[in-house]
Amino acid sequence: MNTQSIEEAIHNYEDIDSWNTIMFLYDAALQEVNTRLNVLNLEFQHIHRYNPIEHIETRIKSPESIVKKLKKYGYDSSIENMVRYVNDIAGVRLICSFTSDIYQLAKMIAGQDDLQVLSIKDYIKNPKESGYKSYHMIITVPIFLSDHVVATKVEIQIRTIAMDFWASLEHKIYYKFEGHAPEYISKQLRECAQMVSDLDMQMLSLNEAIQECIREQEEKEAADAKKAGQSS
Repeated sequence: MNTQSIEEAIHNYEDIDSWNTIMFLYDAALQEVNTRLNVLNLEFQHIHRYNPIEHIETRIKSPESIVKKLKKYGYDSSIENMVRYVNDIAGVRLICSFTSDIYQLAKMIAGQDDLQVLSIKDYIKNPKESGYKSYHMIITVPIFLSDHVVATKVEIQIRTIAMDFWASLEHKIYYKFEGHAPEYISKQLRECAQMVSDLDMQMLSLNEAIQECIREQEEKEAADAKKAGQSS
């Protein structure tokens, strides 16, 4: 089957149908990525007896948000500009328990042969000035139609529960100020971001200590069972 980019695919349809077709492709891409992520989560559970994904959220960007973003970038509002320059029309958010889960999942996603990683922004190692932390990937996922394949862009954000809690409140606060919050509020938000970061580190350390205790207990039980078998 011939594979096309989503930019190429829009030329296959009449303008009157382009919007619905593109939205169909983005919705299909979300379903495809969601299925793959659930399979990875099940595989991780099968191998490691542990689920790295707490929950998955998906969304399609609204027409108003798309137009606003195009204006911000200085582009005219057209379907062609939309699919070329707005990479987060289809968005998936993965919420994890620990920061180590984030990088493990990112590696597993990037390792799928038919997914192409277009860009990565690691706001965990390099947080935004506001204190925002998250791991962003722009990928293309193949959507298999009846007679061709369309590589469709999806943004994946991976963050911990604590990071997501902070980001949700930060968005609500800044939305009220339209991005121009007083400095004392911005300062307190940065301080809260540091608290969130400290909490993530402590919870990761605690989880590692618990896993070590479990390994030691399992090794002791195995050694005791072996000793009992030798003495019988």
